[in-house]
Amino acid sequence: MTGRRPIDPPEIAFAREDQATPAPESDEMEAADEAGLLIVDAIDAPPPGAESLASGRDAIIRAVKHAPAGPGVYRMIAADSTVLYVGKAKSIRKRVLSYTRPVGHTNRIARMIAATASMEFVSTRTESEALLLEANLVKQLKPRFNVLLRDDKSFPYILITADHVAPQITKHRGARNRPGDYYGPFASVWAVDRTINALERAFLLRSCSDSYYENRTRPCLLHQIKRCAGPCTGEVSHTDYAELVREARAFLSGRSRAIKEELALEMEAASQELEFERAARLRDRLAALSAVQGSQGINPRGVEEADVFACHQQGGATCVEVFFFRTGQNWGNRAYYPRADRSLSEAEVLGAFLAQFYEDKPCPRLILLSHKVEEQALLAEALSEKTGHRIEIAAPQRGEKRDLVDHALQNAREALARTLAESATQTKLLEGVAATFGLKAPPQRIEVYDNSHIMGTNAVGGMIVAGPEGFRKSQYRKFNIKSADIVPGDDFGMMREVLRRRFSRLLKEAPREGAGEGAADGGGEAAGGVVQGVEPAAPHVMPGLVEDIPAEPAVPTPVEASPSSAEPDAPPDSDPEEADALPDATEASPWPDLVLIDGGLGQLNAARTVLDELGITDVPLVGIAKGLDREAGREQFFLPGRTPFRMEPRDPVLYFIQRLRDEAHRFAIGSHRARRKKDITEAGLQAIAGVGPTRKRALLRHFGTLKAIERASLADLEQVAGINAATAKAVYDYFHERSPG
Repeated sequence: MTGRRPIDPPEIAFAREDQATPAPESDEMEAADEAGLLIVDAIDAPPPGAESLASGRDAIIRAVKHAPAGPGVYRMIAADSTVLYVGKAKSIRKRVLSYTRPVGHTNRIARMIAATASMEFVSTRTESEALLLEANLVKQLKPRFNVLLRDDKSFPYILITADHVAPQITKHRGARNRPGDYYGPFASVWAVDRTINALERAFLLRSCSDSYYENRTRPCLLHQIKRCAGPCTGEVSHTDYAELVREARAFLSGRSRAIKEELALEMEAASQELEFERAARLRDRLAALSAVQGSQGINPRGVEEADVFACHQQGGATCVEVFFFRTGQNWGNRAYYPRADRSLSEAEVLGAFLAQFYEDKPCPRLILLSHKVEEQALLAEALSEKTGHRIEIAAPQRGEKRDLVDHALQNAREALARTLAESATQTKLLEGVAATFGLKAPPQRIEVYDNSHIMGTNAVGGMIVAGPEGFRKSQYRKFNIKSADIVPGDDFGMMREVLRRRFSRLLKEAPREGAGEGAADGGGEAAGGVVQGVEPAAPHVMPGLVEDIPAEPAVPTPVEASPSSAEPDAPPDSDPEEADALPDATEASPWPDLVLIDGGLGQLNAARTVLDELGITDVPLVGIAKGLDREAGREQFFLPGRTPFRMEPRDPVLYFIQRLRDEAHRFAIGSHRARRKKDITEAGLQAIAGVGPTRKRALLRHFGTLKAIERASLADLEQVAGINAATAKAVYDYFHERSPG
C-alpha cells in the first residue's frame, strides 16, 4: 500500500443519527500552542462523579451494539459534538467493551468516559491501516484526550536542479515538481542556509535564479568572493562546471570522504607544481567541506540513513527531540512539544507521536527510539506499507546507535528545561528567587561568576548579569587572572581574585550608604568570613585535581530567542586584557541584589572571605553545587547561616537558576577559548603535546585550516593519516576544554 485507502461510506457505523463535527479550539489552547508548550493537567483534575461516569458508561454500552468486531478506528464524542478521543483497535468491539467496566480506570480514562455522549466507528482491512487512519484523524480533529502533534510545517530540502546547462543549488520546500536531485530533510531553513553557504564555498555552484543567470554580462559579487565559479559569463567552462556539480552531488550523497581525499590530492599536486594560487583555492574548498561536517556535531559511521527520536518528560511537559541523519551526515534536529496528558508515560507519548509525525512526512529505512513503544512492530509494518519499502524501528541498548539516541535524549532534556524556564514570566521567576533565598524583594540585578582554565593555563573569570528584562549582555565582564601567587589549578584563589577586583572597584567608584545592613533575611552574616559549621576553604588545591565538567550549550536569553552559540558575546565596551569595568552608568544601581557562585562550600567561603575583607556584608551570596553524578535538577544550594538545601526537580525557579549558571559557563569558556586561541596562533599547533612538524602538516593537509581542525570531532581527527588515537585525543582535548566549576 502506497497511501491511505479511501474509506467507503458503507463501512462507517454510527452510534447516533447526527454526524459529529469537531468544535473550534479554545483561545487558551491556541495561545499555549503559540508558546510552543502545552501541559495537559487532566490527571490533576478531580475524578468524575459517579452519576456522570454512569451516564458515560450507558452511552458506550448503547454504542457497543453498532461496534464492528474487526479492526478499525473509533471516536468518543461529547454532548456538544466535540471529539474527545480517537483510538484504533484490532477488535473495536472488544476495545469499546473495556470502557464499560465499572472500576479499574485511570483518572484520565474515567474523565473521558464520563464526558462521552456517543461514539462513531470506522472499519479497516488491517490493524496497520487502522493505525494510519487513527493518526490522520487525530491530526484533523485534534481530540482533547489524544497526544497531539501540533505542527504542520514541511521540512526544507537542498535541490540541485537538472533542467539547466549550469545547475543551480537552492533550498526547496513543498512539492517536488522541478527536475533535479533533492537532499534532505533538514531540520530547519537555518540548517539548509548554513549548508548551502558552505557548499558554495566548497564547490562554487551558482545559487542565482535562471533569469538572473541569463541576464549577466559580468561576474557577480559571489564570484568575486569565491562562492561561485561564474558559469554565467564563461569564467568556467560548462565541462568544468559539470565536474563541480558532480562533486557536490557525490558529497551530498554520502561520498564526502572520497571527495575530500580527491581535493587533498589535487592540492598536494598543485603545491608540488608550484601552482600556489590553485593550491590555496583547493585548500579553501577543503576547509569549507570540513566546516560543513564540523557544524553537524555528530556524524555516525555505521548509520547511513535514520531518524532518531528521544522523549523526555519533566514538570508535566513532554519534549520529543528528532535528529535527521542522511548519507551518514547529521542534517539537523528539531524539538517538538506534543500536547499530552501528564499521566501518559514517555513510551506512550512517543508511540502516538511517531504515527502522526510520519502521516505526511518521508520516512527513512531506520528509526531509532529512546524508549521501546508498545506497538513497535505494528508501527513498522504500517510505515512499510505506506512507503513501499521495509522500515525498521528499534530502541538500541548499546553501540553507536545507542550513542545517537543518548545524544538526542540529552538535547531533549536541555530543550525542555529551557522551555519550562521560559514558560513562566520573568517577574514570577524573580519573585520565586527572592522567596527561595530569603531576599526582601525580587532581585533587579543578579551577577553570576564562573572560572575557566586548563590545568591553570589561560585562566579566565567570567561575570554575567541578569535582571527583569533578561540577560544584560552589554554588562558581561571577563577577568584575566593575573596574580602570580595563585597556584595553577587553584580555583578558589581565582574566584577570590575575580571578586576582589570586581567589588574593590565597585566600592571605589559607586559607594553606597548602609552597606553593612542586611539585605536578606538570613542571607548575610557578620564579618567572620566562613559559613557556619564549615571548615575554611583550603588556600590551594593540587594541580590536576580540578574537577572538569562538560561545556554546556549556549541558551537564549529570557527575552531573546536567539540561536545558541559556543562563543561568548564580547561586550562592546570590554578591553580584552582588562575587563573588570563597572556596568553602564544608566543603570539605577550597579550593586547586585544577588550573587551566584558556581561551586559548593569552598567557593562560597572564598567569596565570603573577600567580601568580609572589603567590609561588604549586605550582598547575598549563594553557592550552587552540582548534584550526584553532576545530574541536573539535583543541585545543592549553600547560603551563609543556612542549612544547605535542594529545590524540587520541577521547580521553574530551579530551571531559571540553571540557565543563569549555564550562561556563566558559556561566557567563561568562550572567553578562555578566545585567549587560548591567541596563544595557539602565536605558538602554532606544536604547542599541543605530541604534535610536531610532520603531524602538523598532516592535520593541515586533511582539514585545510586551523579553524577546521578546531571544529573537528574526535572521530574525524582519528581518520587523519599519521595521527594515532592518543594524538587525536590530545588535539581534541586542547580545543575542547571543560570548565572546572
